[in-house]
Amino acid sequence: MTLAGTRSTRRERWGWYFYDWANSPFYSSTTTVFGALSMSPIAAADARANITLNGDRACLNAAGETDTLHNCDVTLLGLHFPAGSVWGYLLSVATVVQVLVLPIAGAVADRSHNKRRILGGFAFLGAAAAAAMFFFSGSAWQLGAVLFIVANIGYGGSLVVYYSFLVDIGGPDERDGISAKGWAFGYLGGGLALTLQLVLYLKHDLFGVDKDLAVQICFLTSGLWWAAFTFPAVRALPRRHVPVDVAPGRSVLRAGFTELRQTLVAAKAYPLTLAFLGSYLVFTDGINTVVTVSAQYGKDELRFGNEVLIVTILVIQFVAYLGGTVHGLVARRIGAKRTILGSLVLWIVVLAGAYFVQPRQMLQFLAVAVGIGLVLGGTNALSRSLFSQMIPAGKDAQYYSLYVVGERGTSWLGPLVFAGVGQATGSFRLAIVALVIFFVAGLVLVWLVPVRRAIVAAGNRPPEVL
Repeated sequence: MTLAGTRSTRRERWGWYFYDWANSPFYSSTTTVFGALSMSPIAAADARANITLNGDRACLNAAGETDTLHNCDVTLLGLHFPAGSVWGYLLSVATVVQVLVLPIAGAVADRSHNKRRILGGFAFLGAAAAAAMFFFSGSAWQLGAVLFIVANIGYGGSLVVYYSFLVDIGGPDERDGISAKGWAFGYLGGGLALTLQLVLYLKHDLFGVDKDLAVQICFLTSGLWWAAFTFPAVRALPRRHVPVDVAPGRSVLRAGFTELRQTLVAAKAYPLTLAFLGSYLVFTDGINTVVTVSAQYGKDELRFGNEVLIVTILVIQFVAYLGGTVHGLVARRIGAKRTILGSLVLWIVVLAGAYFVQPRQMLQFLAVAVGIGLVLGGTNALSRSLFSQMIPAGKDAQYYSLYVVGERGTSWLGPLVFAGVGQATGSFRLAIVALVIFFVAGLVLVWLVPVRRAIVAAGNRPPEVL
């Protein structure tokens, strides 16, 4: 039970916004930029340290450049795969681990007298692991992989608790605005942190460090940023919360998965709502994958230097804020569903354009980056808003839990497709275009869902424009 009807204070809402500001650099910097750029060369260094002289030569292409995509194989648990595929597989593993943690995090938060403490615990776990990636260097890619997975446990667990505070700080008519503001604040925080790290990376000589150490410092500062801004966020969030009791003889862990199963069973009464959720899970997997592998695609396939890639990601970060605003304005005129469909078409066009970008053609690459930014935030933002219209009254928290767990539970497929196609074909160009299938399937599925009927079936009044 929560106190959604209780009016929140300005301080509590700013605390909620600040946690989005706090955790965003882990996604925008550690995951999207520096992790993607560092994993392949560090894994390749490990491969070269453990293979014969002939194999070492095989890691180089005809131009004498390190070729992590084709021949630099690494070994883990008896499995052999190219160093260039390590990042995609790691993203998949980290996501699967989160799926096991998220129901537990939600159950603990619902049954705790102090949700703020639970949020802080997950946040500081993730921040500590993210900061410890400072030691991710040389050829120790396994250390970086373990720390990244632990950081994702903290990240995913904290987000579940963070999202649950939304019903404590805003009524049904206020939550869209509060959520949108938090999302925007997060993009600004992630963009600012990445800008400062870009200065350090590009001007590393002025700071007396080399590029490798600059990247390590960027890992460290992302973790410290996360931890530092979590303090004011947690302190400002509301204390009020009535915990859900756990039945005698049942552990919190068991209760979490039981609650998730019960919600899924109850949701069968609203098949159209589930149909839209399934459509969302398909195309959001493609979106998340494009974001997390774009830097690796630019580096390993298009041969751009890290400086160009970081600037490009920074462009995406700030253009995404503009894109979200534009999506909102368009949705007011033609409706959320039509805007989402148009956005998915643009995603297909953007990926097709990425396939044809030529190596080291910066303007072409930046054009694709602007395209990604324009559709990045708005697609998911409108999907969340439209889904909220299809939730039966009083079931917001249950369906939101299903929404988050479903998103995490399916978002390993895209990285797996990207890594698998790259390994099978020896081309990340083919791997990036293979992601089109997620957007085409999502487009067809969303188009088939009668959203107005889904909203009415859930007992809600549909907006005038859909």
